[in-house]
Amino acid sequence: MIEALQFGFMRNALLAGLLVSVACGIVGTLVVMRRIVFLSGGIAHAAYGGIGLGFFLGIDPLLGAIGFSLLAALGMGLVELRARQRADTVIGAMWAIGMASGIILLDLTSGYKADLMSYLFGSILAVPGRYLWWMLGLDVLIAVLVMLFFKELLATSYDETFAITRNIPVEAIHLAMVGLIALAVVMMMRVVGLIMVIALLTMPAAIAVQWVRNVKWAMLLAAVLSALFVLAGLWLSYSLNLTSGATIILVAGVSYLLSLALSRLRRAPAPSEEVAA
Repeated sequence: MIEALQFGFMRNALLAGLLVSVACGIVGTLVVMRRIVFLSGGIAHAAYGGIGLGFFLGIDPLLGAIGFSLLAALGMGLVELRARQRADTVIGAMWAIGMASGIILLDLTSGYKADLMSYLFGSILAVPGRYLWWMLGLDVLIAVLVMLFFKELLATSYDETFAITRNIPVEAIHLAMVGLIALAVVMMMRVVGLIMVIALLTMPAAIAVQWVRNVKWAMLLAAVLSALFVLAGLWLSYSLNLTSGATIILVAGVSYLLSLALSRLRRAPAPSEEVAA
């Protein structure tokens, strides 16, 4: 792996993975705590509409994805707040509409769309240098917003009723949260692709909250785990000539299953305790 770093695309891939890990650690932990993985998946898939919009308008697909993802996230967030009984159905419909819109817009766009598949399935080895600056900027924005509203995010994650009694604007915080998810999704789409982005967003955080109770430490652990998964996935894909995005997700998935098994063993009562009970 060390010799591979002599290539510029490998250095870009490594930096992209590390930058994405920051967003995974912060936003992923909040997603897992709030149990809005399905909502996050809807935002991730709807973001494909932004890719199609970017190609159709002749602008950077990243810009199209940011705008479209934020609008889709706000729409889904409002649905979840106002129509809880049928939120999953409506979010599923918006998810499908977003992807379908992207496909139609791409059909209407003339010319060869060379890097289209990289947005669906990821292409961390093809991340251009200018995207690294975008990722850094989004990381800074996410970190600053979470630091400014950390107490509010924490209160609404654990007990919305308590948050309301403390005059915390629950709806505004929730919409801000889904906006952060949208930004994180846009960051990760070139690393593992929109199809698998939700896995990288949630699995490191899911492992972290199994072992750490403090939210800040869970975010840090999730970021470190995400970085390790990216590094391990890159090394395996380089050594075995495998697809990088899928390899990263496979490493994260196996690690999650192992962590889940170990955490269950840790909680299992000893034989003497069972007899005593």
